[in-house]
Amino acid sequence: MIRVLVVDDDFMVARIHTGFVARLAGFEVVGARHTGRDALAAVAELGPDLVLLDLYLPDLFGLDVLAQLRADGEDCDVMVISAAKEVDAVRRASHQGVVDYLLKPFGFDDLRDRLERYAARRDLLKAAELEGQHDIDRLLGRRTSTATQPLPKGMSVETAQVVERVLRDSEGTLSASECAEQAGLSRVSARRYLEHFTTTGQAEVRLRYGTTGRPERRYRWGS
Repeated sequence: MIRVLVVDDDFMVARIHTGFVARLAGFEVVGARHTGRDALAAVAELGPDLVLLDLYLPDLFGLDVLAQLRADGEDCDVMVISAAKEVDAVRRASHQGVVDYLLKPFGFDDLRDRLERYAARRDLLKAAELEGQHDIDRLLGRRTSTATQPLPKGMSVETAQVVERVLRDSEGTLSASECAEQAGLSRVSARRYLEHFTTTGQAEVRLRYGTTGRPERRYRWGS
């Protein structure tokens, strides 16, 4: 179980967030606090794995709470949940190593998606070795195209993830035929997903010219 501490100055909001977390398998709310100082004391007492941290607290700014946690040697993860949209706040949060930053107001699905990604990254940390770039990107919290871009009708998330992983792990460029062979797909199917990734800007295509015929389209992850 991932043990979660909810920190929000609004009692009702804290109750709602607690209810959201309680609905998720694998997560357990160990407490809720409403001030920065109470949050610091609760982390020391309860030892949560993850703190859902509001920034606008009545006594301390949330990121100052985070800084104090690190100064105290607490290694719990922190996910910011706040209405703060200032660039400086987001930049500071990023520099201080928060695992995610979720703007209020939000619904259950928004929090669920982020917590599930967080749980998946925690599972990767238990591995002695990562399989490739795809796992490293997941560990660092980088979203893949299949999570951020809607797929056209007739395309599946599972197949898109397979093609994406093959492309990410390639040391150079791949043709549709080479990608299809590694992914276990037909060339037509692989080409369709590859072209989707180029359309969404997640991949780029380069033309390789031969002595005769049409140039070969070769794909590379990243733009």
